[in-house]
Amino acid sequence: MEMTAAEVFFQQVVNGLSNGMIIALIALGYTMVYGIVELINWAHGDLFMLGAFFALTLVGIFGVTEASGMGATGTIVVLLFSSALFCGTFNYAVDWVAYRPLRKAPKLTLLVTAIGISFIFVNIGLFWGGLPMEVFGGGNSAAAPKDFPPLVPAQALFGNEEKVHVSVRDGLVFGVTVPLMIALWWLVRHTKLGTAMRAVAQNPTAASLMGINVDRVIGATFFIGGALGGFASVVYSLYNNTISFQMGFRAGMDAFTAAVLGGIGSLPGAVLGGLLIGLTRSMSDQYLETQWTNTIVFAILILILVFRPSGLLGLRAKEKV
Repeated sequence: MEMTAAEVFFQQVVNGLSNGMIIALIALGYTMVYGIVELINWAHGDLFMLGAFFALTLVGIFGVTEASGMGATGTIVVLLFSSALFCGTFNYAVDWVAYRPLRKAPKLTLLVTAIGISFIFVNIGLFWGGLPMEVFGGGNSAAAPKDFPPLVPAQALFGNEEKVHVSVRDGLVFGVTVPLMIALWWLVRHTKLGTAMRAVAQNPTAASLMGINVDRVIGATFFIGGALGGFASVVYSLYNNTISFQMGFRAGMDAFTAAVLGGIGSLPGAVLGGLLIGLTRSMSDQYLETQWTNTIVFAILILILVFRPSGLLGLRAKEKV
């Protein structure tokens, strides 16, 4: 049965919100690091890509190829937390090796370092795609996109009679991302670590004088931000069933745009920005030609930087001179 114009619109809203939640989860990693050390971590999108490759490697080791009841559910839980631990530890190690020695260096030095690390991650992904495993195509074409097994069915969540299709995969996206966002908000607002994060974000020198280990707090921030990217990588892979070593660029740019749109450094802003970017992409793909979607997204980024650099929910701050 052909869908009406209203049904098409609401279907795109569902698709946009699902993709927007994934973007928001990645954007939270950007905004957390920037809020603490004012570093735009360009490598974050490519860390997200490595998390997807790590998850696919585990799938190959476990030999799981399709949705199969509780076995698939257990595999998904293992993938989520394993990839989160992998990405969080990897991000912490990068901070310890590359960023911590440059903590007092000019911001441009840190930015160039982050870009360099991004290129390293991309090349790791390219080599990783050549592993001689069946899930990687036997290693015959390292640069080719990889199929991620359909561990989550695409069937309708509320029955096949529904006119607007809300799939089990959409349910997975919200079932994973919403609790993570609530947990992150609680951590930042109601724990000692969260209090230390906010103190370091406001004034690292004063925080250090009050006995806070600034480097440890920054390291924890990198770990948590990386872990969020790890969760997002598995959700993305299960939702789209295709990954590639170049996927981190677009996902990273969408997430960065979302962070800037909402107000970089603001956790609610990152979520709002992610949802808006997801909806923008979905509506553009439906009502305009797909080739214009990236143009529209980056036009939004430019307009925000020009007319409201603090973002929709960001606080305007006077520059100290």
